[in-house]
Amino acid sequence: MRKLIQTTVTAVMIATAQASAAYELIMVEQQGCHYCERWKEEIGPIYPKTDVGMFAPIRMVDITNVDSTPEIAAAVVFTPTFIITDGERELTRMEGYMSEDFFWGVLEMILERETEFKATGR
Repeated sequence: MRKLIQTTVTAVMIATAQASAAYELIMVEQQGCHYCERWKEEIGPIYPKTDVGMFAPIRMVDITNVDSTPEIAAAVVFTPTFIITDGERELTRMEGYMSEDFFWGVLEMILERETEFKATGR
């Protein structure tokens, strides 16, 4: 019985980790983008350490490579553009970067609406 419980707990933990690893935040950027650089300075170093960053790891894609990124559903016009995917397809996106507070607030709201993410506060 004890072995069965341990196996079940392990399976649930693995399934949970795999489910959350399925989501990704793609940041489309381009050379010379002032707002992309600001995001990298203000958010970049801490993003992977946050609940959001662990739930939806980030991948940087240059705007010139968008066509070879199958998860992106439509053209990207502005940079930075942040695209949330389920690992296979685009769920939603947000364009631009205004400030740290705005970024976190909107991203958490979108993730809660589009995925099973639950914000716990930073």
